[in-house]
Amino acid sequence: MTQAIACPQCTLENTYPDGANYVCADCGHEWPMAAAPDTEDDADAVVKDSNGNVLADGDSVVLIKDLKVKGSSTTLKMGTKVKSIRLVGGDHEVDCKMDAGSFMLKACFLKKV
Repeated sequence: MTQAIACPQCTLENTYPDGANYVCADCGHEWPMAAAPDTEDDADAVVKDSNGNVLADGDSVVLIKDLKVKGSSTTLKMGTKVKSIRLVGGDHEVDCKMDAGSFMLKACFLKKV
């Protein structure tokens, strides 16, 4: 008897194979049988700014566009210098602290100084 695969969405083990996917009978979630290879490792990921320069922890960057902060009336102004950035994994690659608070930013809106 094969071991039941737990659903990544609802974590229940009531799953079955259907073609090239697994299907959860409880929540209906489908995901591929073959795990997609991790092409982007946090340790090996190269983060580049808007000009293609490679960013590293501790670099200083400048915002190239006004950015509205979701859920707030705050706007981060173009030309604002951000010192000592920290690179993290995920969609928003840069973690930084500014006068307005802590923010997670996408590297495509930054330029290395």
